[in-house]
Amino acid sequence: MAEGLDWRPVGERVRQARLSVGMSQQDLARAVGLDRTMLAKIEAGTRRLDGLELARLSRALRVSMEYLIEPRPAVLSRRVAPLTEEIDTEAARSSERLEIAMVKWLRNVQQLMGLGVLRAHPLLRYVQPVASEADARLAARWVRRQVGLSDGPLDSIMEVCERAGQWVLVTDLPGDGASLVDGDVAVAVVSTKGDPGRRRATAAHELGHLIIGDEYSSDLGVYASRADREAAIDAFAAELLLPEQAVAAVVGAGPLSREQLIGLAARYRTSWMLALRQAEQAAVLDAATRRVWSQARPTRAEFMEALGWAPQPDLAAVRVPPSYAHAVMEAWRTKRITRVRAVELMHGQIAEADLPADDDLEIAP
Repeated sequence: MAEGLDWRPVGERVRQARLSVGMSQQDLARAVGLDRTMLAKIEAGTRRLDGLELARLSRALRVSMEYLIEPRPAVLSRRVAPLTEEIDTEAARSSERLEIAMVKWLRNVQQLMGLGVLRAHPLLRYVQPVASEADARLAARWVRRQVGLSDGPLDSIMEVCERAGQWVLVTDLPGDGASLVDGDVAVAVVSTKGDPGRRRATAAHELGHLIIGDEYSSDLGVYASRADREAAIDAFAAELLLPEQAVAAVVGAGPLSREQLIGLAARYRTSWMLALRQAEQAAVLDAATRRVWSQARPTRAEFMEALGWAPQPDLAAVRVPPSYAHAVMEAWRTKRITRVRAVELMHGQIAEADLPADDDLEIAP
């Protein structure tokens, strides 16, 4: 292995990956044919790894060798405390697996950019200081203006994220979402485990981390607690998905009815709780009514009655951005990646049987 490699961060990545899959040191040592004391030294960074040991560890931990060796990019958003022996919860494990998937996703995007088949979008940044939820809502309205959306519904949050420079992957891993920026490349992962409205809110939340900036260096990060930062990002997401002005415009002169709010939630494809929050924020719904309405969520039949159709879920069938999928196919057609690698890069969007049969495309340069 490389002489100048710092083994302490490698050992830490081994430890966190081990914890994320719920393995003890003894379990992992047995799986890779090492003594437990040797594995303890590896995790402490006091023992080097040879190539064979590294390959065995990566297989046992379900991560790539590159993930263990290469420096891990700074994660912009982490909603739970880092995974340790003291903080070994299901939420922490899910967060860690999401971040492992996110680093893999980052490398996928960077590979296609390096091959010249995927073009990087300039990162969209809000230059005004954000130190409160009100500031975050202004940032969301600014984003809408930048992408030409006014107060209308977002058709695809994935497309909005891409236009802002953030590449979103939808994964079946449990959890919510996470995002990071590495140089001029921004990526995010969103779990399918939540309902469609929650998935869209999670994607909008991760976009907020990009738009507003690094939570540890912006005004929001310096002057607010982590809870306050997350609340501000949630306010950004809510305003991006369902602007207050859109809620107020529906009401007009009369009081807001539950049917009107169901129609808004359906057209804007938000969760019922987000719609209630925005109605209260727009001062067309009082707190007492919001609590009552929150107890009985709308049914599919109510959505059908309000609009005549049930809203199609976002971030469900599509796993990768369309332009990314096009780049994968272009790389495969031009023999820059193999058939197997093309399927890997599509993250479940297609199977190998979906690709045209062409033996000449099996060999990549």
